[in-house]
Amino acid sequence: MDATDLARWQFAITTVYHFLFVPITIGLSGIVAVFHVQWVRTRKPEWLRLTKFFGKLFTINFALGLVTGIVQEFQFGMNWSDYSRFVGDIFGAPLAVEALLAFFLESVFLGLWIFGWGRIPEKLHAATMGIVHIGTVLSAYFILSANSFMQHPVGYTYNQATGRAELTDFFAVLTNKVQLITFPHVIFAAYMVGGAVVMGVALHLMRREALRAKDLEPAADVAEGAEGADVPKADDVPMYRKAARIGAVVTLIAGLGVAITGDIQGKIMTEVQPMKMAAAEALYGSVPAGEGAPFSVLTIGSLDGQHANPLIEIPGLLSFLATGDFNGAVQGIVELKQQYADTYGATGNPLVADVATNYVPNIPTTYWTFRLMIGVGMAAAAIAVAVLWLTRQGRAPTHRWLLWAAIAAPLLPVLGNSFGWIFTEVGRQPWIVFGLMTTSAGVSPGVSIGEVITSMVVFTLLYGALAVVEIKLFLHYVRRGADPFEQPEEPSERDEDAPLVFAY
Repeated sequence: MDATDLARWQFAITTVYHFLFVPITIGLSGIVAVFHVQWVRTRKPEWLRLTKFFGKLFTINFALGLVTGIVQEFQFGMNWSDYSRFVGDIFGAPLAVEALLAFFLESVFLGLWIFGWGRIPEKLHAATMGIVHIGTVLSAYFILSANSFMQHPVGYTYNQATGRAELTDFFAVLTNKVQLITFPHVIFAAYMVGGAVVMGVALHLMRREALRAKDLEPAADVAEGAEGADVPKADDVPMYRKAARIGAVVTLIAGLGVAITGDIQGKIMTEVQPMKMAAAEALYGSVPAGEGAPFSVLTIGSLDGQHANPLIEIPGLLSFLATGDFNGAVQGIVELKQQYADTYGATGNPLVADVATNYVPNIPTTYWTFRLMIGVGMAAAAIAVAVLWLTRQGRAPTHRWLLWAAIAAPLLPVLGNSFGWIFTEVGRQPWIVFGLMTTSAGVSPGVSIGEVITSMVVFTLLYGALAVVEIKLFLHYVRRGADPFEQPEEPSERDEDAPLVFAY
C-alpha cells in the first residue's frame, strides 16, 4: 500500500463520516421549519413542542457536520496538492460561493433562530429556520457542482503551458447535466433521511408514552415540575403519533423522488461514464441491442476477477436502467477497458496515462454498494408504509418490534446515502477528474506514507470520539422527549438588556 492508497483511505473515511450528518442537516432543517410555521399558523402547543424538540436534535447534528466538513478542504492541500493545482481554478469557484453565500445563510440565520425566541417577531423568527434550510440546499448545490465537474468536466480549457485546467464558463459548471440530476437526487435522499429521523424518534417516544399510559392512574397523568423524561405523559401520545406519520409520509414521498431521479441519473451516468454502469452490474461482456442486459440481484465473481456468475437475474432491467429500453445495448467492462486504453493510454499525457492503469474500478465494491444503496432505501420505505398502516385511525401500537423499527428507520437511509456516494466515487476510478487526471496523478508528491498514516490515525481517533459525543447527546435529548409547553414571550415583554441565553 503506497501513499496514494493511504490518501484515498483517509479521504474516504473523513468524507463518509462527514456525510453521515449532511443529509440529516438538510432534511431535518426543512421539517423543523414546517413545524415552526405550523405553530405560528395554528397556535397549537404540539407544533411548538415538536419544533423545539427536533430543533435541538438538528443543532446537535449541525455542529458535528460543521466541524467534520472543515477537514475536507484541508486535505486538498495536504494530500492532493497536484489535483488542487490542476483543477483549483474550477473547483475553487463553487466552493468559494458555497462558503460566502450558502454557509453564511446557514450559520447566521441558525444563530437568529436559536437566540431569537421572544426577541424578534414570530413570523420573522419562523422564517429564519426556512432560510437556514435554503442555505443547506444551496450549499449542497454548489458542492455538488464541483463534484459533478469531476464526474463530467465542462466549462474549462486545458492550458498546456501551465498544465492546469482553467475555468471558461462558470454557468456551464453550475448547469452540468450530471449536476442537474445529481442535485435533486441528493436532496430527495436528504429529505428521506430527515423524514426517517423524525419517524424513528417519534415512533419510539409514541410507543414509550403509550406503554407508560397503560400503567398510569388518572391523577398521575400530569406531574408538575418534574423532568420530561421521568414523567409519563399520556397526552403526548397523539403528538408523537402525528410526528411519526409526518415523518413516514416525507420518507415515502422523498423515496419516490429518489427512485425517479436515480433512474434518470443512471441513464446520464451510462452516457458520460459507461464503465461505472458496467461495473455496477459486473458486466464483463457487452450486450448488443435486442438481447437486453439482465440485472442480477446476486452474483458470485470468478477467482481471477475476469467474469461473473449471476445467480438471480431480472431480464432486461440493466438495459432499462442504462438506456430506458429493456432491449438496449450495454457495453461491458472488457470492451470499455480496451476503448479507454486506446483513447487515453496512447496520449502520452502523464495525467491520464499510467502503465499500471487498467481503467477498471473495484468491481466487488461497485457491485455491492449499488445494491445495498437500493436495498436499504427500499427497506426504509417499507418501514414507513408499516408505520402509516399501524398508526391509522388514531392507533398507537406498542409492539416490541416497533422499537427495532424506530432504530432502523433513521439508520437505513443514512447508510443508503453512504453506499450511494461510495459507489459514485469508487465507480469513477481510476479517475479523479474523469478523462483529465487519474487519481495517482493527483496525490501530493512530497507527502510520505508515515505522514499520511499519522494524520489518518489522528483523524480517525478524533472522529471516533466525536461520534461518541454526538450519539450520547442525541440519545440524551431523545430520551427526554419534548419539553412541556411554555407560552413564548412577546418581544415587547422582554428586557432588551437581558443577556442572550443558549437554551439547548
